[in-house]
Amino acid sequence: RTLTVQVRDETGLLELRFLHFYPSQLRLFAPGNRLRLFGEARQSYQGLEMIHPRCQLFKENSPLPATLTPVYPTCAGLSQTILRRTLLRALTQLDLTDTLDPSWRNSLGLPDLATTLKILHGPTDAFQLVPALWQRLKFDELLAQQLSMHFHRQHRTETLAYAYPIQGKLSRRLERSLPFPLTAAQHRVVEEIRRDLAQERPMHRLLQGDVGCGKTIVAALAAVQCIEGGGQVALMAPTELLAQQHHAKLYDLLTSQGICIELLTGQLKSQAQHHLRQRLANGEISLVIGTHALIQERVSFKTLGLIIIDEQHRFGVAQRLSLHQKGGESTRIQPHQLMMSATPIPRSLSMSYYADLDVSVIDELPPGRQGITTKLVSTARRNEVIEGIRSACRQGHQAYWVCPLIEESEFLDLQNAQATFQTLTADAPDLRCELLHGRLAGAEKRNIMNRFLNGELQLL
Repeated sequence: RTLTVQVRDETGLLELRFLHFYPSQLRLFAPGNRLRLFGEARQSYQGLEMIHPRCQLFKENSPLPATLTPVYPTCAGLSQTILRRTLLRALTQLDLTDTLDPSWRNSLGLPDLATTLKILHGPTDAFQLVPALWQRLKFDELLAQQLSMHFHRQHRTETLAYAYPIQGKLSRRLERSLPFPLTAAQHRVVEEIRRDLAQERPMHRLLQGDVGCGKTIVAALAAVQCIEGGGQVALMAPTELLAQQHHAKLYDLLTSQGICIELLTGQLKSQAQHHLRQRLANGEISLVIGTHALIQERVSFKTLGLIIIDEQHRFGVAQRLSLHQKGGESTRIQPHQLMMSATPIPRSLSMSYYADLDVSVIDELPPGRQGITTKLVSTARRNEVIEGIRSACRQGHQAYWVCPLIEESEFLDLQNAQATFQTLTADAPDLRCELLHGRLAGAEKRNIMNRFLNGELQLL
């Protein structure tokens, strides 16, 4: 049986629906009773309705509360009643002295902290105040972040690092061996990094630049300066494929200069990993390139002087810190750190979000390198995109098609790689296409990438 009840106040009519009810509830809904209802109001064909709301009976002349009742995220064993009571007690007992000067706060149109928290946890119907209240909370969050960055940067001035002077012989030899000249932007950034490495304070620098601008060779020159001064270098990449690409790109370049370079990933057999870790610990390996395998507890260095992190946004703070702490037993001597990113970040945002870092930007592509064109295309023009890919592949080019998900998700309405691969192979059967994602076995991923590099595949 279903019970339907109509209630009314000065704002209008609301319908209550109970799919299961007890006879005693009928007395609660006697005409003329004053009720307070708790539930989610929905718009139905008949108007506003609540399904299975909680109801409270108010006796005659009993005043209604002046505030709305908050609903908090909760879990099993922790009821809304306990949460509300605890938070109300905290709000009344805590010292909510404002951190902002009143005159300065008023000039920004921000309410004081005590008022902000009390209204947000027990709002009245004055919803016009809510935007200012949220702005106050967001202001405090941003202020806390900026203060944290400031103190972190200040702490760096009190921390020591090994200084690696610009000795130059090996660096100059490496630079002369390059099959191309460095751009003016690369020269500028290299000098910024070299000055940092020569200091006894740890470098914390973010290197930004488009794909193909030459960040890797800049990182290699920084690594050589550290190695020339007796330090070891760790380069951490977010995926095994990217780590392999860095290793392949730098191996011949650096081994020709007498530098020992190795690759450490989770795909190595345990005996090979053990041997490699021993060589790292005794200082035999000068540069190790790897994935998350570098932050294993068993990995140690003799003298880790420089950490290079590629696509730094793909790593969490704890992961970056784990590698940073392998710099030595002394917490006062830390390795230098160079982070690289191809993600374009507006200058004003980078100055605030990365306020604790020095930022270098390679804003110039090497000669002959074509600029990157970015276009936003409607899904309705998908066939045009596919035809453009087919045309490019017929001319001997190759293409990537990147999706945010591997397979369909119940919660995210986003393109997935498996469905896209099936669609592309059906719509463009003449293209040599393959599917690559992180769940494939390491050997299969390497095989697919090698086929793509060798030109056997046109679309990945």
